[in-house]
Amino acid sequence: MASSAAVDVAGAGRQQALDGSNPAVARLRELIGGHESTAGWSRCWEEGVTPWDLGQPTPAVVELVQSGTLPAAGDATTVLVPGCGAGYDVVALSGHGRFVVGLDVCEAAIHKAKQLSAAAAGGDVGSNFFAFVAADFFTWEPPEPFHLIFDYTFFCALHPSMRAAWARRMADLLRLDGELITLMYLAEGQEAGPPFNTTVLDYEEVLNPLGFVITWIEDNEVAVEPRKGMEKIARWKRMAKSDY
Repeated sequence: MASSAAVDVAGAGRQQALDGSNPAVARLRELIGGHESTAGWSRCWEEGVTPWDLGQPTPAVVELVQSGTLPAAGDATTVLVPGCGAGYDVVALSGHGRFVVGLDVCEAAIHKAKQLSAAAAGGDVGSNFFAFVAADFFTWEPPEPFHLIFDYTFFCALHPSMRAAWARRMADLLRLDGELITLMYLAEGQEAGPPFNTTVLDYEEVLNPLGFVITWIEDNEVAVEPRKGMEKIARWKRMAKSDY
């Protein structure tokens, strides 16, 4: 059970931006210990230090679902949410002709996601529409690639040295005709991370060489208050190899 101090830190994290002035982020960096270890992230979940966790679906996800612009082709459309945490976005994206896999390296996060999704469904975990998997994004091998991948507070949580590998895995895990949606948290002025300093160019530098191009990008107007003005949402498609 988390200490009262840890609970207070976690609570503060939901009211402030994801930077070093936030006590939850400062504690997060202590627990991670300067490297992206599974043990470090697990300690964050065990202590309840999850400042990225909104406690609800991301408003931009709800808006995307309501927009009717996401791919949906019966039960055949598959979606991946890497670094899914407590799984709110997984559940929000599911149904509507989409089966969603929430992936997280932390067993504690996946356990919480299963508990919350079951409670929200009144005991029915909705296995026809979503599933949660505890595995490493960089080594996990699904049975087939996905139609859609949604990334939020995952790219910026990775050390910049891992971003090229992140992009390669996105290419491996996405169908050639699939779509990548990145909700970008554009942190700046950080001396450490996570979250690490991030720009749109950082995404382009690792995705463009693999054929990914932005087809649509705009400011996230429905960002939660502490993150307003710091987020953009982009949709990416891959060009034919002959075009790059």
